[in-house]
Amino acid sequence: MELPASTMKDFEQTAFDEKKAYVPKEEQGQAFFDDGREVELLHFIYGHPAIEEIRGSPEKVLEAIDEYGRTKKYLMNVGSDKGKIVSDLVAEVKPQVMVELGGYIGYSALLFGAAVRKAGGKRYFSLERNPEFAAVIASLADLAGLSDVVKVVVGPSADSIKRLHASGGLEHIDLMFLDHYKPAYTSDLKLCEHLDLVTPGTVLAADNVIKPGNPPYLEYVRSSVDQKRKAAESEQSNGIDIKSQFGRNAEQYKKREGEEKLNTEIKGNPNLVYESKLVNSFEPTGEPDGVEITRCVGMAE
Repeated sequence: MELPASTMKDFEQTAFDEKKAYVPKEEQGQAFFDDGREVELLHFIYGHPAIEEIRGSPEKVLEAIDEYGRTKKYLMNVGSDKGKIVSDLVAEVKPQVMVELGGYIGYSALLFGAAVRKAGGKRYFSLERNPEFAAVIASLADLAGLSDVVKVVVGPSADSIKRLHASGGLEHIDLMFLDHYKPAYTSDLKLCEHLDLVTPGTVLAADNVIKPGNPPYLEYVRSSVDQKRKAAESEQSNGIDIKSQFGRNAEQYKKREGEEKLNTEIKGNPNLVYESKLVNSFEPTGEPDGVEITRCVGMAE
């Protein structure tokens, strides 16, 4: 996929430590998740010779996950490089409540959940559509001693957001990590705006904005209030050509998880003022990628 000009301009090559690289992702046409490797990972960790040292330690559970990714099979985790970007953000923001969209096997939930607890936060919500992946997250969070902070919520992201909000379990998002179905980044952000979960002071961190890329999301968070207002009035922002803009990622997700229904009717809150920038980094395999850090800094009249 060709990257937007703004993304290409912002990207600069830096060094990656090849010694910690995961095995390469499977070739196109081959499954790279939901083929049994997630349960295999659980057996690998719970059967690890150092399991007693691993218990109660988020850091050592993460090391075991990385060991599996380096020596066994690729795992679509945020990884240590991009993970440090968000962990540093947690230390800065000190969120009481952090939400992640897309938990997979729990790497980000363990890394950022531990950071939230260290920063004095109360809750890390990990929203995961796949119930098997969610069970892996919960198991590893318990193993790491993070069950008091990390709460796993099973179901499609938009449904889970609405349910948590309606129940009073989620009243505001201080920091949100987006790492789920790429076409849903923008629609789920607009939903959170609509529900007043995202307001001035909220910070967003979006993964995979270079690899595989997410042009609609970058366009939205980098747009001015006037641009968003015009798009909302004309409804231009609601049409997403998933196949052409997201390619293999969307097709693989559809094949393994079923079709995700996006709510394109919600306009969000175009009056929110965002300041957004790309922080360059790497996938766990060493492929260049980046995290888009977006701060909601105000509300236009």
